[in-house]
Amino acid sequence: DEKEREKQLRKIQELLKKEELYAKFSKCEFWIPKVQVLGHVIDSQGIHLDPAKIESVKDWTSTKSPTEIRQFLRLAGYYRRFIKGFSKIAKPMTKLTQKKVKFEWGDKQEVIWRHYLYGTKCTVFTDHKSLQYILDQKELNMRQHRWLKLLSDYDCEICYHPGKANVVADALSRKER
Repeated sequence: DEKEREKQLRKIQELLKKEELYAKFSKCEFWIPKVQVLGHVIDSQGIHLDPAKIESVKDWTSTKSPTEIRQFLRLAGYYRRFIKGFSKIAKPMTKLTQKKVKFEWGDKQEVIWRHYLYGTKCTVFTDHKSLQYILDQKELNMRQHRWLKLLSDYDCEICYHPGKANVVADALSRKER
């Protein structure tokens, strides 16, 4: 009610004065339902992550160097209070930032973020022409069933791209490790 709001506003004014802080009231907004501050949204339900910041984390591409991992971990670490078990999740990536550890980005590091791929549309390009039809197949062998079960977790489209037109990726996939 209006009387209660007036009381709250007086308390705010007194607190500002006591702490020697000054506010230009023409630039202030009071009693708004929600506010965005420093990557967070504050409303009557509490403090939440800003959806735009969540998107920036989800859209982050795979890292290519220890420096990129540090950048990503700083961003994700800012929101650690919202991520249960953050240190456990980030541990395989954190190890890659150490000087004595050889940088290898692989399945172990990728799988910890795998659940963030759920619900994200992706396109898979393959030189296996008949693979583009696997999602529409009615009869599958056991191996294909396993593949389809794995793929069903993701919103993906499979597109054919001839191997001869994809020389770099083809060479990289056949390179001995």
